[in-house]
Amino acid sequence: MTTLAAALVLAQIFDPKSINKDIDPCVDFYEHSCSVWMKNNPIPAERSNWGRFHELDERNLAITKAILEQAAKPDAPNRSDIDQKIGDYYFACMDQDGINKRGLAPLLPDLNRIRNAANKQALSAVITHLHRIGVAPFFNVEAGPDMQDSSIMIASVDQGGLGLPERDYYLRQDPKSIEIRKAYLAHIIRMFELAGDNAATAATNGKAVLDIETELAKATLDVVAMRDPKNLLHPYKLAELISLNPGFDWTAHFAALGLPNLTTMNVSHPPFFRQIESVIVQHSLSDLKAYLTWHLLHETAGVLPTAFEQADFEFYGKTLTGAQKMQDRWKRCANRVDEQLGDALGQRWVQNNFPPEAKERMRRMVKAIEGALARDIDSLSWMSGETKQKALNKLRAISDKIGYPDKWKSYSNVAIARNDTFGNAARLSELEYLRELAKIGKPVDKSEWSMTPPTVNAYYDPQRNDINFPAGILQPPFFDNKLDDASNLGAIGAVIGHELTHGFDDEGRKFDDAGNLSDWWTEKDADEFERRADCFVQQYYDYAAIPGVKLNGKLTLGENVADNGGLRVAYMALQSMMGAKALKQMKGGYTPEQRFFYAYAQIWCVQYTEAAARMRANVDPHSPGRYRVNGVVANSPEFRQAFGCKIGQPMVRQPGCRVW
Repeated sequence: MTTLAAALVLAQIFDPKSINKDIDPCVDFYEHSCSVWMKNNPIPAERSNWGRFHELDERNLAITKAILEQAAKPDAPNRSDIDQKIGDYYFACMDQDGINKRGLAPLLPDLNRIRNAANKQALSAVITHLHRIGVAPFFNVEAGPDMQDSSIMIASVDQGGLGLPERDYYLRQDPKSIEIRKAYLAHIIRMFELAGDNAATAATNGKAVLDIETELAKATLDVVAMRDPKNLLHPYKLAELISLNPGFDWTAHFAALGLPNLTTMNVSHPPFFRQIESVIVQHSLSDLKAYLTWHLLHETAGVLPTAFEQADFEFYGKTLTGAQKMQDRWKRCANRVDEQLGDALGQRWVQNNFPPEAKERMRRMVKAIEGALARDIDSLSWMSGETKQKALNKLRAISDKIGYPDKWKSYSNVAIARNDTFGNAARLSELEYLRELAKIGKPVDKSEWSMTPPTVNAYYDPQRNDINFPAGILQPPFFDNKLDDASNLGAIGAVIGHELTHGFDDEGRKFDDAGNLSDWWTEKDADEFERRADCFVQQYYDYAAIPGVKLNGKLTLGENVADNGGLRVAYMALQSMMGAKALKQMKGGYTPEQRFFYAYAQIWCVQYTEAAARMRANVDPHSPGRYRVNGVVANSPEFRQAFGCKIGQPMVRQPGCRVW
């Protein structure tokens, strides 16, 4: 059987054969629904976790591979510019022997920029160049909607420059965190050695990098604080930014990025930029060069010789996440095409994988779930009529984006060569970065997407007030145009409800119907929301990712609110679409309600390596699959009724948590 055929066979919404009938659904619905699947689907050596999302990702990768291999044929008839771009990029990426033979030669001009900087002042131009090619030491400059006027794009200057997943990896003093930092230092040293440093120089440079990043981490906003958009709103004049960090030439930086007249911006966390100044002043020129060199090596490892890729995997794959081997090269290259030429690949991808009738059915489901959420809001006993009306206005204003963008990005002005892996990546990074920055000062284009069509994911954008469902996730086991509403609503319907509910979670509720950061709640209603949200905080704090590592109920609050609210409104849509009589009809021995909940549970079947579970508990705002199932259904009276669960059983929380 071919790879593509095998991947297609795996995809199924609600698999009755995966139900473990030896486990009572009212005792552990996740194990009841997923334990058979988990037994039959061990984590592949190249993965740190494996679930239904990853099954679909493998299917999509197989489809992508077929597209790219055809596009890579230079003599193919009617080969278009799109085919040339994606095909030659893929061909160059797959040429591992050629990459190894070229060694570090493609990187030498950038390495020499750093090495030849005569003084600290000269480093500003080096940092600017690195930003242009997709390497962002110290900070990030991005374009995004103004939080106070979401119709206009503004510059945002944000904290950055860390090589570990988040700030507390540098600061925690437990044995595991200390062990990870030691491994990180050893990895940095190894990368310097591969770049030509002797052992002593590499050790000195590695220590300098870790010292600088630790100092930056101390001033970095933590992952929970970053969830509150109010903590990230600091309108600044250029002169004020310069006063925070005069050791960096901000005026020249913005001019080189095509923003010579930039005078205002948002600085997400001003204390961080004072810390950058301290680092520049207190560290030697050689220390700062080591830091910049490390980030160049780290960010470009994927297009460097095999030794760099393998070293990068040994730390970021094995140590941090527990994966045992690198993905096959073709998968890494297919993912790189999607990352850098997503709209070009996407055009080819949707042609044969997302027919118009699937898009239309998806649109009908979205409208049904939006109607259910409107009824849900209208029925709330704890919310005043004034706030309800504003919530309904916001819901009506949400834009639904399904499958792929209405207009595609162009890559016509960038050269893609069959023998220049590094150059292809650098040119595309620069193209995309400058394309984004050119939007500053212009109206927001609400038709744009932040995910590519093959992506197995979805999102809600609070500032554009839209929900987005790429074609990649609109495949089994999430969506199947041939199956009944109960199965589809339990799977993709719950995802739709989840994304809609994000507009009203602890973060999304702070933006109004136009996407502006605005307090549109009465004080009493806001207090009632916080009280109900705190129930979820406490519930999920009780869950452990692995023994000894609890979930962070505040970090995961938004996703938990969306999971619980999303399932509820998807179920309401099922009731509306099928009617009371249809809901009593059995199919394969299960009622529609039961098929709905099984379809929901089985999209979250997943298992993690211990390292991945630990890391996700520290940085991931999503709860593990087990608690996206059990934590949600335990709050659901509809689940209780569908399976005849009784008060006192584990899948029945009394009282249950509910916001929406």
